[in-house]
Amino acid sequence: MKYVVLAVLASLVAIAPFGEQALSQQQTPHSNHSMPMGSAQTSSASTEGYKAANEAMHRAMNIPFTGDADVDFVRQMMPHHRAAVDMAKVVLAHGKDPEIKKLAQEIIAAQEKEIAFMQSWLAKHGK
Repeated sequence: MKYVVLAVLASLVAIAPFGEQALSQQQTPHSNHSMPMGSAQTSSASTEGYKAANEAMHRAMNIPFTGDADVDFVRQMMPHHRAAVDMAKVVLAHGKDPEIKKLAQEIIAAQEKEIAFMQSWLAKHGK
């Protein structure tokens, strides 16, 4: 039993630096969509397109909250969906994989339908 406890403690000590690093690198949702942890930043047309979509989404999602959960949800989801459309258009323009391009086309169709519904819903509710 003593050796099991020592082995567990040794394992914890061995992985502790990784745990601390992981904790120090934790981010909140949407805190850095444009550059995932551990990736090198490269400049390409697609990267610039994704960055632009991300920045536009975050600007548009920065709304004054009304306290109405339905309205606030819809007003924040619309730019989120628009960003999905914008990102899908980037992959259509620059991607190579036919399955991903097909997925992008499906995302555009679905998200545009949902955006239209949300715009209609806001108009119907005078928002």
